[in-house]
Amino acid sequence: MAKTITVRVDDNVYEIIRKAAEGQKRTISNYIEYATINYTINESIVDDEEMNEILHFEKDIKKGLNDVKAGRYKVIG
Repeated sequence: MAKTITVRVDDNVYEIIRKAAEGQKRTISNYIEYATINYTINESIVDDEEMNEILHFEKDIKKGLNDVKAGRYKVIG
């Protein structure tokens, strides 16, 4: 069953969303759903190839984190 949510955005953000939806011949609601799913899949989910690349560097990452914890490096940012 579909759920209804309320989202508050300022006028500038609304206009960006409205124009994007119009450009894709979608309703604003459908565009927000589409954009959210698209972002989530592309930015939040790691495919097998990317995960293998991450795991390839797992040892180096753990060593770096241990070096930071031991005070051998200072993290700036």
